[in-house]
Parts: sequence; structure tokens; C-alpha cells
Amino acid sequence: MFDLRQRGVLGINERNRAYIMRCNPRKFYPLVDDKYATKQLCLEHGINTPEPYGLIQTQRDVKQLAEIVKEKKRFVIKPAHGSGGNGIIVIDDVRPIPDAEDLYIKSSGQAMRMPELFFHMDNIISGLFSLGGKSDQVLIEYCVKLHPFFKDISYKGVPDIRIIVYQGVPVMAMLRLPTRASDGKANLHTGGIGIGLSLAKGQTTYAVQFNRRISMHPDHGHALTDLVIPEWDTLVALAAKVESVLGLHYVGIDIVLDAEKGPMLLEANARPGISIQIANNTGLKHRLDAVDAALPGLATMEDKIAFAQARF
Repeated sequence: MFDLRQRGVLGINERNRAYIMRCNPRKFYPLVDDKYATKQLCLEHGINTPEPYGLIQTQRDVKQLAEIVKEKKRFVIKPAHGSGGNGIIVIDDVRPIPDAEDLYIKSSGQAMRMPELFFHMDNIISGLFSLGGKSDQVLIEYCVKLHPFFKDISYKGVPDIRIIVYQGVPVMAMLRLPTRASDGKANLHTGGIGIGLSLAKGQTTYAVQFNRRISMHPDHGHALTDLVIPEWDTLVALAAKVESVLGLHYVGIDIVLDAEKGPMLLEANARPGISIQIANNTGLKHRLDAVDAALPGLATMEDKIAFAQARF
């Protein structure tokens, strides 16, 4: 226990008491917990985010999906109030079948038919995947195209980058990679890989899967450290801008790098998990303390980003 404190590891109780409760006014929670509302706010402020194709609010309307995605080969179905990546279906291709229903191919390679998608959407609306089990809505949106940089270190799905922003200062970042074990999703609790990133250059430093250190991707065998994320400065600036728009001051910003559209906000999290410390092999507390000490001298967003990249 002493060693954890000495290394500045932030525990969940201290995270809740000292940072989330103090820095995140509850009046803003409904905005950030609603992925569609977050998306609309960001679009109003010129923040790049996957385009929403439609929002289905009742079970009697689930069949509208067929019309919404009629001309699209790739799209994402997700709960508007989901958490932990639960309930998300990524459709990577549509295969017409003569004299039968089309096949919708998930990023993992599994095939589904439209009635199965309707059933899944029914479950979303009933609250199966939502925070607190409350009734939900179904968001259908643009499916991010894998950036060539990730081709050799990602299994089927699209990686994302989580950046913790505190008082406008990016303090810690990690890359999350899909694997076969995680069914092509980038969620760490299902077997995705977490890789620590230096804020200065976006260089990969330390990789873990199931909280154990690894050096190579388990599905491809490619090395995971000493890589540099493209467009890193743009990614960091995007995270800082989203924090300023949301009104929350301890927040996890999840960003994807699209092959055509560049960095895009995927979603924001008012209660970001603490496993990012494992991926970075370092604690958050010392960094948060450093921000508190330096904050009076950081007047602009540019000052805060420069401080983060110099210090972390």
C-alpha cells in the first residue's frame, strides 16, 4: 500500500471524492452521459466527431433502421447512454444474398440479419446496456475507417485514444487496441490492449492486456512500444477543446483517428476509469498535484497543453 501511495497511484475512492465530485458539476452529467447530446454539442462548436445517421427512441420505430442505413455499407449501432462499450455493434460490410435477407457483417467477422439487429435495438431501448438500466435510445452513426498506421497492431476493429484532461490540462493518455479476445473492440475489460503514451510525442511506452505487461500484439505478433501516433498534437488539442466545451474538469476524452477525416471525438466520460495508470506504469496523483501547483500560471489552452507536453 505504501508503495502505491509513493508512486502516486490514484484509487477509485480518492478519484470520486477529490476529483469527480469536486470538478464535475452534476448538472452537466446528463449532457456527457448522452452520446447523442455530446455529439450535437461538439458539432455546434466545430469539433470533428463521427456523423450521426439517426436516433431511434422507441421500440416501435426500430424498423426505421432499414431506411436509415439503406445506402450504407458501414455503420455503428450503439446505446445513447451506454457504458464500457457494452451494446455496441460495428457493421463493417453488407452482403446482398439473392432471394434472402442481406447479411450484415460485424467488425469481428460475425454475420447478422436485419431482424437480429432489430432485436438488439429492442434490448438497447429496454435499458439492457444503459447506465442504471434505464430506458435508452439507439444511436446510428458513421463507422470510422481504420487509419493505415494501425493496420499491423489492431485486430479487425478501430483503436481509440483515451486522454484524461484535468482543469484543461491533458495529464495522461493511452492507446486502446482491439484484439480477438475483445471481439474487435478496444475495451480493456474484455481483452483489449492498453498502451501508455507520452504526452510530448504520442510515443507508445508500456503495453498491458488483462493487467499484465506484454510486448507484442497477441494476434499479429507486432511490437507495441516505441511507435509514434500520427497527428498527435492535433489529438491533444482536440481533447483539451472538448473539456472546455463540456464544463467538466476531470474527464476522459476518447478520440479515434480516421483514415480520411483525421482525429475525431468518439465520446467523453465524466467518470474515467483508473486503469490508464496500469497502461502507463505510473500513477496519476503526482501529475494532478503538479497541475494544481502550476495552474495559476497557465492562462490559456495553449499554455496548458505546452505544460503537459513538457512535463508529462
